[in-house]
Amino acid sequence: MEFLAEYGLFIAKVVTVVVAVLILVAGIVAINSRHKKSVAGHIEVKNLSKHYTEVKDTLRNAVLDKETLKALHKEEKKQEKQAHKKTGEESEPRRSRLYVVDFHGDIKASQVDSLREEITAILSIAEPQDEVVVRLESAGGVVHGYGLAAAQLNRVRDKGIPLTISVDKVAASGGYMMACVANKIIAAPFAILGSIGVVAQLPNLHRLLKKHEIDFELHTAGEYKRTLTVFGENTDQGRKKFIDDLEDTHELFKAFVQEHRPVLDMDKIATGEIWFGRRAQAVNLVDELKTSDEYLTVKVDEADIYHVVYEHKKSLPEKLGIAVQTAADRLLLRWLQTLQWGRFFS
Repeated sequence: MEFLAEYGLFIAKVVTVVVAVLILVAGIVAINSRHKKSVAGHIEVKNLSKHYTEVKDTLRNAVLDKETLKALHKEEKKQEKQAHKKTGEESEPRRSRLYVVDFHGDIKASQVDSLREEITAILSIAEPQDEVVVRLESAGGVVHGYGLAAAQLNRVRDKGIPLTISVDKVAASGGYMMACVANKIIAAPFAILGSIGVVAQLPNLHRLLKKHEIDFELHTAGEYKRTLTVFGENTDQGRKKFIDDLEDTHELFKAFVQEHRPVLDMDKIATGEIWFGRRAQAVNLVDELKTSDEYLTVKVDEADIYHVVYEHKKSLPEKLGIAVQTAADRLLLRWLQTLQWGRFFS
């Protein structure tokens, strides 16, 4: 048992040294690359029409008998030949294209950096006969972040290309600010929509600091440079200004939504409430009750569907950080297994 104890201690030392070295290397690389420009990403495109066809063929091959399958293939080849018999005739216009973009929003609307690249790529070739579908999922966040995201989507409308927003789970507050830009909003029956309101909150520790005789000083130039603070003593004047700012932001929010969806009764829906899909349709927050999957599988027969994603390349420090974490986890697991083996035989 002394041997096992010494062996376990040796493994622990090795783990400590290796992890320390890896962290040191990661730190050096991060410092060296701090002032370098971030590595640019790239656009990736997946043919969803092909994907749906492959899924259909796989299932069909599995469940249909040979005779039925042979007859289907024969009929499909016949239709293909008829489609190519256009000699001497005016060729048909190309099929429309449907571009799919995903937006999963956090409180800062961080994905707007990817969205702007995806929209730019699509608009470089899209035409009015095409369509852009955004599968949106967001419970909202900061005003300026979601305001920029909505402006990116508005670029599609300005180009005269139909824009459809699909909400399977939630598009509330800033999420609905984005959704209302669309020509058409579809939502799952129990998706959450609305929350057209503004909220802000912060703690105030002034009384706690005063109790412990801790002074806090805040100096500003400008009457309303700071209204409410976390550590200072808040005034009625500052509190009133803070609420006025919230009300003004709410008015801007309502005006933006009303501009893009004039059918809405703002007095009814701009109360900060949320509605589930069916209720949302009743108050005109959405146009159709349909999941994104249902919408795309219907569209696949009339349009070529492409999924567009902007992939960010990970920097060397990020990759190294992942490698460090993975290596440390593996070494720690092995060490724990060794100790467990020793205890088992003790």
